[in-house]
Amino acid sequence: MNGNGPTKLVDPLEDPVPGLGTYEDFNTIDWVREKSKDRDRHREITKKSRQSTVALLRSVSDAFSGWLLMLLVGLMSGALAGGIDIAAHWLTDMKDGVCLIGFWFNHEHCCWTSNETTFQERDRCPQWQSWGELITGTSEGAFAYIVSYLMYIFWALLFSFLAVTLVRAFAPYACGSGIPEIKTILSGFIIRGYLGKWTLIIKTITLVLAVSSGLSLGKEGPLVHVACCCANILCHLFTKYRKNEAKRREVLSAAAAVGVSVAFGAPIGGVLFSLEEVSYYFPLKTLWRSFFAALVAAFTLRSINPFGNSRLVLFYVEFHAPWHLVELAPFILLGIFGGLWGALFIKANIAWCRRRKSTRLGHYPVMEVLVVAAFTALLAYPNSYTRMSGAELISELFNDCSLLDSSQLCGYKQPANISETSVGNSLADRPAGPGLYTALWQLALALIFKMMITVITFGMKVPSGLFIPSMAVGAIAGRLLGVGMEQLAYYNRDWVIFKGWCSPGADCITPGLYAMVGAAACLGGVTRMTVSLVVIMFELTGGLEYIVPLMAATMTSKWVADAFGREGIYEAHIRLNGYPFLEPKEEFEHSSLAVDVMRPRRSDPALAVLTQEGMTVGEVETLVESTHYSGFPVVVSQESQRLVGFVLRRDLLISIDNARKRQEGVVSASQVIFTEHTPAQAPDAPTPLRLRGIMDLSPFTVTDHTPMDITVDIFRKLGLRQCLVTHNGRLLGIITKKDILKHMAQMANRDPDSILFN
Repeated sequence: MNGNGPTKLVDPLEDPVPGLGTYEDFNTIDWVREKSKDRDRHREITKKSRQSTVALLRSVSDAFSGWLLMLLVGLMSGALAGGIDIAAHWLTDMKDGVCLIGFWFNHEHCCWTSNETTFQERDRCPQWQSWGELITGTSEGAFAYIVSYLMYIFWALLFSFLAVTLVRAFAPYACGSGIPEIKTILSGFIIRGYLGKWTLIIKTITLVLAVSSGLSLGKEGPLVHVACCCANILCHLFTKYRKNEAKRREVLSAAAAVGVSVAFGAPIGGVLFSLEEVSYYFPLKTLWRSFFAALVAAFTLRSINPFGNSRLVLFYVEFHAPWHLVELAPFILLGIFGGLWGALFIKANIAWCRRRKSTRLGHYPVMEVLVVAAFTALLAYPNSYTRMSGAELISELFNDCSLLDSSQLCGYKQPANISETSVGNSLADRPAGPGLYTALWQLALALIFKMMITVITFGMKVPSGLFIPSMAVGAIAGRLLGVGMEQLAYYNRDWVIFKGWCSPGADCITPGLYAMVGAAACLGGVTRMTVSLVVIMFELTGGLEYIVPLMAATMTSKWVADAFGREGIYEAHIRLNGYPFLEPKEEFEHSSLAVDVMRPRRSDPALAVLTQEGMTVGEVETLVESTHYSGFPVVVSQESQRLVGFVLRRDLLISIDNARKRQEGVVSASQVIFTEHTPAQAPDAPTPLRLRGIMDLSPFTVTDHTPMDITVDIFRKLGLRQCLVTHNGRLLGIITKKDILKHMAQMANRDPDSILFN
């Protein structure tokens, strides 16, 4: 905050003290001070660059370092995401069977080289054998089915057991999706180790295991955490980012964009996601850098080509039929469903997680994961739509039926004369056949199963994302509604709503489009994303002409879900865990004043302050040890209480400790001086200790009659840790971020002690 640079303890000792200006774990950074430090550093470099060529080159390399860092973050995250995709695909197929020509091939790669696949059964080839076939020698019959069933459960339990044990043993921070914590870290909170190398290694390995175990979770949220870990580790290569917490958070904002970019192959959606959903402070420079990093990451992923379809896109769709205005009604219906499901999911999931925290359930995380994995595998195997992975299921639901599709969802009755009914490449609407009815039953059961199991799964002690399960729920609901609409149109062409645009032999309604809209609606209801979600959806599917249906459904789902509660799943988890996060979207609606919130209250002991002169080193140490505050206001004297500045506890302790070691004559009886000029000392007095250099000379102050809504805004916009309250220039008290959060909790009738803050 002050531009005095390193601490001046006694004028001859001008070298900086190690550890000064750093923060302890579970503390909030001081944004204003960090920005000020960076500005001073920048001025210094610019001033030197005019003096010599070497300094000019150093200045250029300093300016370029941010872009270089972004390049490295993009490359590293893209490579890791490609590896995760390939490994997860292989292990998921491992649950079903094994490739005889090499166990390291997944099902698709195994059958690629085979000449014996037929078009109808393109998944079957002699090189790939299911576990039942391998053990019993036949692929038909009850015994082979039971063996395959048991092997499926065995692998699911093994993978989930490995995932939860690795998380518990090596990196407890690697569980969950990571987005609530990253939001909190980006708002200025420090959680040491959350973005460290162990977390990165374990999260990468366990994410593959958790996704492969068949649990109802996705890898998209955790990939944001993985990308942020990469960024945090790479920040240590550059002094500018290593030593400045605010600068590092700019890089982490860009890394969040990279995470979504590699998760969905959606670089622009990633940048908007970071802006809309995760970032706290997002200057224009960060926007450009996020864009560049997301581009590099997407390019790296495209080079690795994990999906083997030369596309970045996870669920590429090609719909040929345009949508009609009448269809907006079912799209809005899907929006309403998405909003209701989102609100219900958040309430149910938070209740379950709170139960996990407060009962004995939380003491047995390994047991819990194993029970849920066994239950999931047991119920998922008989139904082919729950047996396949979430991404495969969504891909299947988004698919538009072509003539030669062997999927059950395309089990329509074939018309007698095919050539007359197909227009161009698209097929006319056809009546549903027995295959489709079976598929619809299975989908209805899969919908109920997914809705129930995701509530229990999200928040367990394994890496778990929420994007894919939410999209799966919406896609199933959408496909069911789409097929319903299609059949309605087929049998009732003379109805007013279908007349004129849905003639016989035309492809009027595309069920796959309904699945896509439903997926967006449900994801929007759970996370409350709007702009970024629509962009992610059309980048994900390549369906550009369907922006209006997506926007309508997403907006509807947000409005419906907001009617039941304003916070999305990530904000709800932030509140559940008690992180000190001032939600920028939340309005402060109470008419309280600064004097109502500040401490000390009327019954409390007086505020602990330092005076600018007259206190000894021993007195200062006693005051610091007898309290647990993070900092102390400095006043002129105990009588006048006029404010001079503010000193942080950590800086004070480090400076005194350093002076005792490195400075002659500093003892407990030495005077501590915060003034500019040293006052006259007695001839036999010990050497005084000058600490003006560590004092912030311009602390933020408000008067006692400042309305709290303005104070909260100041805290949000400037990222303050604390603010001093004065009356006619005299110090009255102090408001910290913790006080504001406790006050807001009290006003909302919640337990104010739920704010976990050091």
